[in-house]
Parts: sequence; structure tokens; C-alpha cells
Amino acid sequence: MSLNVIWFILFVIIISGYLILDGFDLGVGILHMFAAKTDTERRISLNSIGPIWDGNEVWLVVGGGVLFAAFPVVYAALFSGFYAAMMLVLLFLILRTVAIEFRSKRDQPRWRSLWDFIFALSSALLAFLYGVAFGNVISGVPLNQQGYIAINSVLDLLHPFALWMGVTTVALLALHGALYLNLKTTGAIQARVQKWTPLLMGAFAVCAALATVWMFIDQFPSALVYLQGWTLILPLLAALAFAGIFILERRGVEFWAFICSSAFVAFALFTLGAGLFPNLLRSTINPQYNLTIYNAASQENTLTVMLIIALIGMPFVLAYSAGVYYIFRGKVHLSPHSY
Repeated sequence: MSLNVIWFILFVIIISGYLILDGFDLGVGILHMFAAKTDTERRISLNSIGPIWDGNEVWLVVGGGVLFAAFPVVYAALFSGFYAAMMLVLLFLILRTVAIEFRSKRDQPRWRSLWDFIFALSSALLAFLYGVAFGNVISGVPLNQQGYIAINSVLDLLHPFALWMGVTTVALLALHGALYLNLKTTGAIQARVQKWTPLLMGAFAVCAALATVWMFIDQFPSALVYLQGWTLILPLLAALAFAGIFILERRGVEFWAFICSSAFVAFALFTLGAGLFPNLLRSTINPQYNLTIYNAASQENTLTVMLIIALIGMPFVLAYSAGVYYIFRGKVHLSPHSY
């Protein structure tokens, strides 16, 4: 297996890890105004992610770093062509962080309600923008021979399929967040989340089914790959994980239902990655302009050094993350130091 393939696989795994970990953070934010009604309940909602949300976002930085070092041509194309979209993502990341930190600085109801709204809105818009990004990657972008994405404004990225993928991603992360809240809370907030979960599963299933049909009707290359029998293993594993969510959630097995949700997010991203392979960005102008893991990669010695550093450093990152989750396991209980 070549270094290019190894780094493609690692990049997909890292992005999957980010969507699993920060995905439930975003899901909690999306549901914040609906699942939590009182000030105490909203404090519980925030504190369910309080000790871990900033650590989860590290994986986004890692993913960006891998893209910059391993596939710099793709990094350059994305950050030049999608510059306005990237700035919007950065804005919503900042607003979400500020909302979490500022909300409890004052006791006034209006102050807290304002930051609750900003937290929920920025979480939903981040999830939506991520979905729009996935929609553009799947459908392809107007990538020219110079490796530049030829768009006039960010509105060019908001075509119908990308918008639908944005809605689908919001539904997915809301479901993921609901299963996490079910795991971390008790009482009225947990009861509301349990009531919302089947509705969110149904909404996502409909959105995902329509998106899949759309991809085959428009004959996206990333979908046509799955007309070959052997490639169906990844979407089948994703379907099994989704079925596991339904079965385990109905049985009240909170932890494993959330694990199945995490597995579903991972296999959904693996399915997308396998459909794109070996492309990283597909050109709608000319297939010869596609950026692949070969023509957009760094030199072999760079990939080798990066792999050595990753093999040394990643176990420490994983051990730290596992330790944090172990320390803050169990249901949320407010303390004087809570948000």
C-alpha cells in the first residue's frame, strides 16, 4: 500500500473522528432550545459537553493540518475557492465558543437567553455548512486546469443538492446529539430527548434516502462506484449501525445506542471516502483536472516523515482523549463550578 493511500485513509479516519466527537457537541447545540426548557436544564445541556467540547475541536485542526501537509494542492484549492465559506465556518466556531463561555457570566435571564440562542443557531449553521461542503465534494466543483475553483461567490456553492446535504447533516448531528444527551442526562430533559429521537431518526432516514436517490439519478461518480457488488460492504455496515441505534434505543441501552450512532457516522464517511477514491476534489469542468491522492500529494519523503510523527504522536492524543472521557463519564450533575 502506497503512502498516498495510507494518508488518504488516515485523513478520512480523522475527519470521521471529528464528526463523531464534535458532531454530538453540535447536535447538543442544535437541540439546546428544544430539549432544555429551564435555566437549570440548559446548564445541564451545556455541562454535558462542558469538559470535552474544546478537546473535540482539536480533531478539526488535525484534519486541516493533514490536508495542508499531505495534500497541499487540495488545501490551496479549498481555501482559495471556498474562502468566504471558510470564514463563515470560523465565525460560527467563534460564536459558539463565546456563547458557551459567556452564558453563565451573568444571572440575568435575557443575557442567558441571548447566548442560548447564539449557541443553538451557530451549532445548526455549522452543521449545515459542513453538509453543504460534503454536497459540493460529492457533486464536484468547477475546478480548472490551474487547480483553482472558479466561482463568483459563496452563493455558487448553494446549489440544490448541496443545500439538501446541509439539511441531511443537520438531521444526522441532531440525532447524534440526542443520543448523547440521552446518555448524559436524567429527568425531564432526558424524557424530551427520548421523545425526539424517533422523529430525528425518521427525518434523517428520509433525507438520506432522497440524497442517495438524487446521487444515482444525477449519476455522480461517487455513487456509481457502488453499483459494483463488493463496494456495498461499507454502506451495509452503516445500515446495520443505524438499525442498531433503533433497536438499542428502544431497549433503553443508552451507551451502546450512542456507540452505534458513532459507528454509523464513521461508516457513512468511509462510504463517502470510498466513493471518491482516488479523487479528493472532482472537477465538473473536465475529469482530467481532478485532484487525486497522487497529483495533489506532497513528496514521498514528506509523507514518510509525517507518518512517523503520526505513529509517535497519535497514541498520546488518543490516550488523553480516552482519559478525559473516562474521568467525566456518567450523568451530568451541576456544581458551583459548572457552566
